[in-house]
Amino acid sequence: MPHRADPRDWFLSREERGNGSTRVDDAHPDAAFSTGNRVRALVHGRTYFAELMRCVEAAGEGDLVWFTDWRSDPDQRLGDEPGSELVEVLGRALDRGADVRALVWRSQADTLGYAHQEHRDLGDLLQERGADVQLDMRVTRAGTHHQKFVVVRHRDEPARDIAFVGGIDLCHGRRDDAMHEGDPQTLHVADEYGERAPWHDVQVALQGPVVHDVETVFRERWEDSSPTTRHPWRRLRDARADLDGARGPLPPQAPPPPPAADEADADTGHAVQLLRTYPVLGTGWAFDFAPRGERSVARGYTKAVKHARRLVYVEDQFLWGHEMSTVLADALRAQPGLHVVVVLPQHPDQDGWFARDPQVLGRLRGVQRLLLEAPDRVAFYGLENHAGTPVYVHAKVCVLDDTWASIGSDNFCRRSWTNDSELSAAIIDRDETDGATDGATGGAGFARRLRLTLAAEHLDRLDPDELTSVDEMDDAGLLEVMADCVDPVDMFARFAESADALEAWHDGGRVGPRPPGRLRRLPEPRLPLVRQLLAVPSYRYLHDPDGRSWRMRRRKRF
Repeated sequence: MPHRADPRDWFLSREERGNGSTRVDDAHPDAAFSTGNRVRALVHGRTYFAELMRCVEAAGEGDLVWFTDWRSDPDQRLGDEPGSELVEVLGRALDRGADVRALVWRSQADTLGYAHQEHRDLGDLLQERGADVQLDMRVTRAGTHHQKFVVVRHRDEPARDIAFVGGIDLCHGRRDDAMHEGDPQTLHVADEYGERAPWHDVQVALQGPVVHDVETVFRERWEDSSPTTRHPWRRLRDARADLDGARGPLPPQAPPPPPAADEADADTGHAVQLLRTYPVLGTGWAFDFAPRGERSVARGYTKAVKHARRLVYVEDQFLWGHEMSTVLADALRAQPGLHVVVVLPQHPDQDGWFARDPQVLGRLRGVQRLLLEAPDRVAFYGLENHAGTPVYVHAKVCVLDDTWASIGSDNFCRRSWTNDSELSAAIIDRDETDGATDGATGGAGFARRLRLTLAAEHLDRLDPDELTSVDEMDDAGLLEVMADCVDPVDMFARFAESADALEAWHDGGRVGPRPPGRLRRLPEPRLPLVRQLLAVPSYRYLHDPDGRSWRMRRRKRF
């Protein structure tokens, strides 16, 4: 018999969210999640940007196009053709009468490698055309606004409403595809990734009542009473440039969209819970909607991982620190049949020991704990393209027992779980067998489909001409191609076999045909003790800061 997962077992309750001041769950007062949604994973920046451009180009009079970002480049192309630049696509929506607003992290100085000037340019260009852009610096001293989402709502056709949530910024370097040859508009990272860094990332498209929840996340930040910056000189400079003025009032919020067209039964379809991080900003500058911060990302992962019995599959930019790895280590200890697969970048994203050593230290603290706990049930991999260039893994994906899946902006590190503003969508497919009981029956529900889709790319199971259309493959085709990976533990073995074959080919001088697959085993991170000690302050206060109150830190609670 099919097994239907109960979202209340896996998701947080309103009380467990730990933030009584938020309105994010008000549209469904009996639960901290919505139902009747349609969810699609958009693997790769090129796929997401094409879908986003299509939706924004269809927005017109009275429609809303609101977005947040960590980094936005006004000249980033969403398509191949001239005129697909971000500022032009949004500008045309403004010309058609759409309400376009943005909350973009102001960011630190460009000299520190951030995009301060690009964000000012974006604000100038969009406000000249009638948008309202706010450069938001309501963060801790070492914090960022890391949320990356877009909401498109239609005044006259709410059934078309859509939201995009995930890890993909609207900036250079992100518009890559499954071949991983990099975005033509490159953004240089560490030298190992070359001049045009290959980039692996995931966004999720949400339709149905959850769009209202995502819009509420934007509204709470926009309508918060605190100024977007505490620095008087910045306010004066922005006033002289006619930038970042008073936030215009938002129109009244429309009711939630109806259940997605093919999910008309609200008791079926995709259940979606929004998980967030907001730091404790301190007395006199707390968020109205989260005066003591919010750590539902950390709480949501911690609760859900406890239910995993067979496989935790993670793709992440970072897996840092003792506290984050403790969540996985505890699960490995409690469940002797549990396996963990983690796909990470092969190398840190920055050159130079001052930036690199703290990242290596964070990974060392996260990885070693898991290897000591269950060395035969834990595997860490990086990715490379067919030319042998490492692929930078920027995705933030977690799949648990083919039942619970999350796609968002948060990484597996203390910064994302406590300090930066983050937004992730946790999804449970209520229509399908979850696969947690026998691992081999049932259809490809959302979590299973996501896992197998990503695995199909990493194992080179698809013809190169089909790689960009993997999201369109029907369930039967995907299950046929990935038949030996449907069982989660079988996939653990297939990954190991593929990585070992590719490693042997490299070790043998790359003689003969290249074995299929892109997986490379990650060596255990190492850093001499002296360099570890020197890296601690930078890791602790700059790379992986803690945004909790001192009381919560002492209690080691989220």
